[in-house]
Amino acid sequence: MGARLFRNDNGLGRRLRTDARFFYGLGVGTSDLIGWMPVEITEAMVGSRVAVFVAFEVKRGSDRLSTEQRAFLRTVTEAGGRAAEIRSVEEAENHLRRE
Repeated sequence: MGARLFRNDNGLGRRLRTDARFFYGLGVGTSDLIGWMPVEITEAMVGSRVAVFVAFEVKRGSDRLSTEQRAFLRTVTEAGGRAAEIRSVEEAENHLRRE
């Protein structure tokens, strides 16, 4: 698989009480995990690899996607990336394996 995903903290605040640094992610609605995965492409470029953008919005329990999160996932998918709402590592792995 070889996907590289990074935590994308969104919001303004402190991570820990002892950590005075503030953080802000890529913007409102962007996913919790972002990155890329290598994909082997078709005949014209046999053996070449390209990076495909990956965005996973992680939810727990009864949490739901916001309008902005839904729009971001749709935009990534429409552009050819892999994007999904996930609730487990297994769901993430299944989305990365799909063709």
